[in-house]
Amino acid sequence: MDQSVAIQETLAEGEYCPQAVQGVLCEGDSRQSRLLGLVRYRLEHGSQEHALFLYTHRRMAITGDDVSLDQIVPVSRDFTLEEVSPDGELYILGSDVTVQLDTAELSLVFQLPFGSQTRMFLHEVARACPGFDPATRDPEFLWLSRYRCAEPELELPTPRGCNSAPGTWPGYATIGGGRYPSRKERWGLEETHPQGAGSVLFWGGAMEKTGFRLMERLEEAGREMSAAAGSRECDSAGGSNFDGLRPNGKGLPVDQSSRGQDKPESLQPRQNKSKSEITSMVRSSTITVSDKAHILSMQKFGLRDTIVKSHLVQKEEDYTYIQNFRFFVGTYNVNGQSPKECLRPWLSDGVQAPDVYCVGFQELDLSKEAFFFHDTPKEEEWFKAVSEGLHPDAKYAKVKLIRLVGIMLLLYVKQEHAAYVSEVEAETVGTGIMGRMGNKGGVAIRFQFHNTSICVVNSHLAAHIEEYERRNQDYKDICSRMQFCQLDPSRPPLTISKHDVILWLGDLNYRIEELDVEKVKKLIEEKDFQTLYAYDQLKIQVAAKTVFEGFTEGELTFQPTYKYDTGSDDWDTSEKCRAPAWCDRILWKGKNITQLSYQSHMALKTSDHKPVSSVFNIGVRVVNDELYRKTLEEIVRSLDKMENANIPSVSLSKREFCFQNVKYMQLKVESFTIHNGQVPCHFEFINKPDEESYCKQWLNANPSRGFLLPDSDIEIELELFVNKTTATKLNSGEDKIEDILVLHLDRGKDYFLSVSGNYLPSCFGSPIHTLCYMREPILDLPLETISELTLMPIQTGDDGSQLESPMEIPKELWMMVDYLYRNAVQQEDLFQQPGLRSEFEHVRDCLDTGMIDNLSASNHSVAEALLLFLESLPEPVICYSAYHNCLECSGNYTASKQVISTLPTFYKNVFYYLMAFLQELLKNSAKNHLDENILASIFGSLLLRNPAGHQKLDMTEKKKAQEFIHQFLCNPL
Repeated sequence: MDQSVAIQETLAEGEYCPQAVQGVLCEGDSRQSRLLGLVRYRLEHGSQEHALFLYTHRRMAITGDDVSLDQIVPVSRDFTLEEVSPDGELYILGSDVTVQLDTAELSLVFQLPFGSQTRMFLHEVARACPGFDPATRDPEFLWLSRYRCAEPELELPTPRGCNSAPGTWPGYATIGGGRYPSRKERWGLEETHPQGAGSVLFWGGAMEKTGFRLMERLEEAGREMSAAAGSRECDSAGGSNFDGLRPNGKGLPVDQSSRGQDKPESLQPRQNKSKSEITSMVRSSTITVSDKAHILSMQKFGLRDTIVKSHLVQKEEDYTYIQNFRFFVGTYNVNGQSPKECLRPWLSDGVQAPDVYCVGFQELDLSKEAFFFHDTPKEEEWFKAVSEGLHPDAKYAKVKLIRLVGIMLLLYVKQEHAAYVSEVEAETVGTGIMGRMGNKGGVAIRFQFHNTSICVVNSHLAAHIEEYERRNQDYKDICSRMQFCQLDPSRPPLTISKHDVILWLGDLNYRIEELDVEKVKKLIEEKDFQTLYAYDQLKIQVAAKTVFEGFTEGELTFQPTYKYDTGSDDWDTSEKCRAPAWCDRILWKGKNITQLSYQSHMALKTSDHKPVSSVFNIGVRVVNDELYRKTLEEIVRSLDKMENANIPSVSLSKREFCFQNVKYMQLKVESFTIHNGQVPCHFEFINKPDEESYCKQWLNANPSRGFLLPDSDIEIELELFVNKTTATKLNSGEDKIEDILVLHLDRGKDYFLSVSGNYLPSCFGSPIHTLCYMREPILDLPLETISELTLMPIQTGDDGSQLESPMEIPKELWMMVDYLYRNAVQQEDLFQQPGLRSEFEHVRDCLDTGMIDNLSASNHSVAEALLLFLESLPEPVICYSAYHNCLECSGNYTASKQVISTLPTFYKNVFYYLMAFLQELLKNSAKNHLDENILASIFGSLLLRNPAGHQKLDMTEKKKAQEFIHQFLCNPL
């Protein structure tokens, strides 16, 4: 619904609203629904002025009677509206966008729905800013005088109809400025508090800057570790036994045994041949930071320890100094090739040996085995090539290797620096189809270097010139989903933004737009990179503040690094004749960073890309041991005088929370504030008796525990998200949006919070046989009917039931498959490229309301919705009871057909319907580039699921499941 029409009805002649968007105004604890309209006024001499009109409303704005003008913010020279990334944001399908509006006197935060409407609105606002065109004169906004309220009399209260907020147009109307609760709340920004006595400290927030460690000792191990076949990580740096107790540790003192909870993907290290250039292990060392080493033998301080850490954070500059270290950052898309040439022209180009190497690869292996089974010999080949190509004037220790399919990142440090590297963690985020496949995505390594936290990200974003929005979404997904475990398992994970220095490298895949291939090549030949750069998509998207906000990139003084004929410096001569582009980029964010070089390396010809490198001087905070000792002693002496005998007490801004009209895979957030009294305290949500978690599966509190200094506040967000795990019981009525949370204070009392709401049933999460009996859209049926049908036994359709005559397959499945059959049989990369979240929501709503004629989405979005639908089925298409029989007879098509014939009728119908559709896709493989192996791999794990705890298939089962489906794709049905 275009709500700009309603705004237009309130405007005067000459005023026009080109774009409007529904949002939520976030003011402290308050969340208020607002309609934001960009209003344009054309002046007599032809120029334009703009203002942002903010409206309250009682319902969806259809006419001018539905809205009331609340506030006007002129788009002046000092006006900015920027997208911001909330700290700690999780990956949630359908998550909204947070933007911050700033003028010289005003700062407001809004939450806007994710999607094309918001993107277009933000784009138009950016264009409207006077700063966008330096030639425009300063706006005067005389046309806004009609909205001015009568001046209030001296010493009288401001009339309700006038806006007294600073930074708005003086005296403008706030007509009908009522407050309505938001129904679209989401992640709030983590508040930045002054680090004083009243600041808020909680795990993963300000506590990251702590430094209470007296000794450092890195474990010694006599070997170098590399990734096992198919493993995601390999370490060469041992963890300290006292990893939480040194000044550059920034962590809580914890039992190091908690660190042994490794991910299953990184279990089996393997031995490599020793290499003289690389130290096989970071050597052990003992550094005495303070003569108060006896503190190590004392009992953990608990609350006292937390207070010490918070004070050390505030005083960090008192005991540290800045020292520059040289970082080499390199990125290379190797196009699935094995190394064929020495990498020293790329890695050792400079005279001075770097202190730290961050080396990233993309498309390490393009084989289907690497894509579906994550196994590749290329990892070892390129690791060896890099190790041999490091600067010859220094010896290096490999700290970490991390790989996701073809995206690999290596971290090395000089041998003498190894003792000052700690808290090394690595993670991956796949952004391929269903948000999981690793053909696109990112890998990252985070670590502490002395007293500075550093995060290095290597990403490979979506391809094709027209897919810049998909690239933007990939970037945001990596930022929100990349989370690093901390040494203390009770502390929440760290996000990319929670680091002092961020280095981002990779094949970002942004292209050059609006110029034909020959024009691009001509500008390159003339070395007119400045003109060419104006058409660079990354430059345009960064300027529009849609990606990489706050990041910096050096000047591009080298020619585009893509696409070349392999083995040469010639531009692409293939049939597609790709236009040259700066796909391979390096950006950074943080303080005390100086870029010394940014270049490509034309000498390497292995790939259709050229490698890129950048060398930085990065100022790292190094601890002065003597100053640290003095600072620590001062803090400890002051705490000796503190009395902690009092009982802590807090007040809560809200205790009852109602989530209305919750939808499948759509995040809802309600927030409240905890205000602490005069006693420092720990808080935590605790389990109720006989329950395994403090809340139901669809609910989460963020943060769920923390620490409060006296007279300080913290905002807690309650996040409600229904997915495939919880949807079925909510559909059936076995579960409801109802819960009680218990907030416990250490040494204090418990507080009880009530959560309620309603869930809108969805076809997602509904059984196949249930949907076959729903001839009407699920949202048109009474809740009692939905519950009865959802709880209906799976064999009902075969027992002569007296229920209304069912359909042969679910209508929702038919809607999606029919849409794809009519529009997408020749679509390239179908079922391999993700869709957009906003379009998934649209598809879901069309299916649940039966409004099939309104279905309008990209082929990729509908295809992904189909996969998500199959994944959400509580009983898979091939029922759990037939799972083992299917694996046993994979390879025997006759026996496999016999197993399928035993399925309940509706499930058998769906299976053959899907196989027939996939066979139609294969008839167009020349266009869509699909083959039987790709489709069998994608659908095998969706149609065949392990009934034992519904766990993921292991590698052997995965290959058998693929083989089982493969038979039905290659043979007559």
